Amino acid sequence: MKAYLRAMRWLFHIGRYMQLLSASFRRPEKGRVFRSLLIRELDAIGTQSIGIVALLSLFMGAVICLQTAHQIGGWIPVYTIGFTVRQTMILEFSPTLIPVILAGKVGSNIASQIGTMRVTEQIDALEIMGVNSAGYLILPKIIAGLCIVPFLVILSMVMGVGAGAWVGVATGVSSLADFEYGMQVDFHVFDVIYALTKTVAFGFILTSVSAYHGYYAAGGALEVGRSSTRAVVWSVVIIMVTNLILTQMLLN
Repeated sequence: MKAYLRAMRWLFHIGRYMQLLSASFRRPEKGRVFRSLLIRELDAIGTQSIGIVALLSLFMGAVICLQTAHQIGGWIPVYTIGFTVRQTMILEFSPTLIPVILAGKVGSNIASQIGTMRVTEQIDALEIMGVNSAGYLILPKIIAGLCIVPFLVILSMVMGVGAGAWVGVATGVSSLADFEYGMQVDFHVFDVIYALTKTVAFGFILTSVSAYHGYYAAGGALEVGRSSTRAVVWSVVIIMVTNLILTQMLLN
């Protein structure tokens, strides 16, 4: 019985989520207002996330370089360091873990912002004035996520590989020529296309799922906090499941 109720509850949330998306993708009320909202969301999701993305990418690239140098132990060609840093950053860390981190930073902010508007009846006021509240509040966030998250991921790739090269040369575990050669060995442009395809999907998930939980928050400040937590948890879970599905589809 409990399993049946749980399944019905999931179906209810999936249906309501799809209805919210349908309402969100209707034509915006005013083009000028929509453009200003979109620019604001691009700044909130993109510009204000550059710091944390850069910091994590620099240290991750450096750590991967040092760990790979430790593991090969002189038995494997040194250029393997550059190859490993490149593949790790392009295939998994940047396209998957950066969106997960953004789900915590950006997703919680989206859910708390919209949730606060819901519990303070600001969304009800928008609907009374005849404004499509879903399109007004959610669509700019989704489009901003689709546009800006891939750029953050590309920045992460470049900075991670660059940090790996710098640390490799600075610590003496690899020469710059060996690192550059490893970066070029067996490189396929499809790897970057695969990574960015995942990133677009993850950008949509982390914005839309977070907006869903905030939009249907009810109660007071405590419930807004809970909706923010649920938004982060479910965004991460769905991102990981989608990552598995897309990896199976695109790489096989």
